[in-house]
Amino acid sequence: MKVSTLARGLLGAIKSSAPALTRSHFTYYPTKFSKGSGEVQKMNMFQAINNAMDLALEQDKSALLFGEDVGFGGVFRCSMNLRDKHGNDRVFNTPLCEQGIAGFAIGVANTGATAIAEIQFADYIFPSFDQIVNEAAKYRYRSGGLFDCGSLTFRVPCGAVGHGALYHSQSPEAYFAHTPGLRVVIPRGPIKAKGLLLACIRDPNPCIMFEPKTLYRAAVEEVPTASYTEELGKAEVLREGKDVTLIGWGTQIHVLLEVADLAKKQLNVDCEVIDLVSILPWDTHTVCNSASKTGRVVIAHEAPFTQGFGSELAAYIQEKCFLRLEAPVKRVTGWDTPFPHVFEPFYLPDKHRCLSAVKEIVNY
Repeated sequence: MKVSTLARGLLGAIKSSAPALTRSHFTYYPTKFSKGSGEVQKMNMFQAINNAMDLALEQDKSALLFGEDVGFGGVFRCSMNLRDKHGNDRVFNTPLCEQGIAGFAIGVANTGATAIAEIQFADYIFPSFDQIVNEAAKYRYRSGGLFDCGSLTFRVPCGAVGHGALYHSQSPEAYFAHTPGLRVVIPRGPIKAKGLLLACIRDPNPCIMFEPKTLYRAAVEEVPTASYTEELGKAEVLREGKDVTLIGWGTQIHVLLEVADLAKKQLNVDCEVIDLVSILPWDTHTVCNSASKTGRVVIAHEAPFTQGFGSELAAYIQEKCFLRLEAPVKRVTGWDTPFPHVFEPFYLPDKHRCLSAVKEIVNY
């Protein structure tokens, strides 16, 4: 009885009308679309993703959208109403089998159709790991160009959400960054999510878009209603600075933008903020240009410290920009532990930890 009472209380708290960001570790910084005029509509991130998939299904009659509960709209509502509009032969549920979802998606793409597959949580992508890294990524190479599954996109909700604990909070991007043949991207908000998803769907390589699920509703922007794409493999300098380079992706970008504000106000330190956007391939040119200019680099991500993708960035920057650095590259990350539940606030690389890193690197 006590357990059920507690469960009802927690559910009530989740469903209450309390401010959405009261438990959050970030403040959202919206992006403004800058590609000319055109009709825009206020959307949160799951609505922008829904809009992108709607356009893709409308423009490409071979496109199929599938995954666990996708036909019902998905657990995060990203595919809401798409089955009703495009038919249950194009938008449909799959069995609860990630390996099967990936294998089916590869087969669909190999026939020349367009596959948009949802893995319900990034934490459960691992059963499909072999299919993605040993089949999808290598199909073109192993067949000498006779076959490929390029028209294949995996959508994967990832990252901290406030109450996800160890099986609904992970950020596994680094696992896939070690696999030639894939493209891996992570959006920071609705505008980026729509453009990246449409670019992935049209790209001739298998793509994975990890979607920070805490942003599905927390991120709201004025999003163009027309179809557009974002360049894959390209980082974005969101704020220019001369003292320290801050690099992140996904939700962490909003933490770093706040850190840049705090550093300027409290330390009179001018930070340059870079959204890496693309994990594979990543934009070495933009990153190294900034590192060479500022001489100090802080990298932040939610994934654990050891072998997180920040390790690759740090190693590359140290190798290519060594003589221009004023201090060793610093990383602020999740800890090398399973993702905790009640201790999530202590696990995440929040603004306090990141600002402390800025202080340390400036005073090195």
